[in-house]
Amino acid sequence: MFLGLDLGTGSIKVLLLDEEGRVRGEASRAYPVRSPYPGWAESDPQDWWKAAGEAVRKAVPDPARVQAIGLSGQMHGVVLCLEDGTLLRPAILWADGRSEAELELYRRLPAEFRRRLANPPAVGMAGPSLLWLRSHEPEAYYRARWALQPKDWLRLRFTGEARAEPSDASATLMYDFEADSWFHALLEELSLRQDWLAPIVPSASVAGHLTEEAAAHLGLPAGIPVAAGAADTAAALLGSGLAPGEVQLTVGSGAQIAVVLEEARIDPTLRTHLYRAAQPGRWYAMAAMQNAGIALEWVLSVLGLDWASAYAEARRVPPGCEGLTFLPYLTGERTPHLDPQARGVWAGLGLGHTRSHLVRSALEGLAFALREGWEALGHAIPPAGALRIAGGGTLEPFWRQMLSDVLGRPLWASSVAAASARGAALLSAMALGIHPAWPTEPLAPVAEPQPSQYEAAYTRYRDLYQRIKGWE
Repeated sequence: MFLGLDLGTGSIKVLLLDEEGRVRGEASRAYPVRSPYPGWAESDPQDWWKAAGEAVRKAVPDPARVQAIGLSGQMHGVVLCLEDGTLLRPAILWADGRSEAELELYRRLPAEFRRRLANPPAVGMAGPSLLWLRSHEPEAYYRARWALQPKDWLRLRFTGEARAEPSDASATLMYDFEADSWFHALLEELSLRQDWLAPIVPSASVAGHLTEEAAAHLGLPAGIPVAAGAADTAAALLGSGLAPGEVQLTVGSGAQIAVVLEEARIDPTLRTHLYRAAQPGRWYAMAAMQNAGIALEWVLSVLGLDWASAYAEARRVPPGCEGLTFLPYLTGERTPHLDPQARGVWAGLGLGHTRSHLVRSALEGLAFALREGWEALGHAIPPAGALRIAGGGTLEPFWRQMLSDVLGRPLWASSVAAASARGAALLSAMALGIHPAWPTEPLAPVAEPQPSQYEAAYTRYRDLYQRIKGWE
């Protein structure tokens, strides 16, 4: 059997699959994200280690049958540690906004360097975060042996060996898409250390074996091969079985719209992203929106609602929320604005508005943000085929219909659950040279777009952001 671990922003998910791809065990454990200062987002990787041990023990009924382990994980973050994984500070996460000033160093790079990066500079990515650490925490910066992505740190703790792989490395703003390797000339230009970047190995390769210490912690036999794995989106595309040209919308803490490619195609506007896929010879283009579940959870917390109550309240209000507009940019925004200073707004409030209006406007605001991402991606790489939906934030029928109406696209879903963890498990099998013909779950239509009642509200949404930008 094959074990996949998906190290998410707020929880780890573990999936145990047999040789036919059937789920034989699953579990998850949550951990906190901390914000010690405004705009910061950090985690203690020791929380990841503890949660992994608890979740694996719960998910695996027969440890002796586990043949290999694969990992997927949240992208862009950075973990500074010593040779053995000993931490020097908390992990900086993708939602962190402290490195805005460091983006100017990227904007000053020669045009050829920016082209070879193939991605717009954005806060929360490893390169800008490391520049911030160099300026503000030089002791940790110079003492560290490794600067790792989150799942790569966890694998170091599992195996005692530091490795990177292309799908996560390509999302660091330190990767050369022309050379398909770390961007050494760029690192020299920025005077960033190169000695702490781990060697890059294929996603579907054995990156080490489970140590005695890790085996005791996880309740597994020592010596089990551990695959390099992949970034969570790349693993999810593999786990969902997407073919080139197919598009998937995933809604979790953030949201991503991704299309699988057989060649590297760079967005000439650099509003969307290009990353390596988990499979050799493939890439994916992506619109990345930072504020999805993370913004809606904040709204529900402030209004004192659970999800069932929130959807019930939202149904009481007509589309357009009678003039109320919500911008969900609580942590800044990436696609299409690339604006770390963007912030959340409720605009158009009147005495006639109720809590139900606030809830529905928040859902509509997220749907409009996803439409902006969809349009930006479509300008760069016109997608074809059905729009698949995935992630815990796409299950509610009312919300699915709103998304279909706002995007003007039919939505399709498969029954593949925990796609990133499934992709990680699949990579562990591939690392052993096993390519099982696991059954592909059939797609099912879940929403057809109705005559749109949202165009005026969408225009109001776009205009609101531009007006607020004009106030700065």
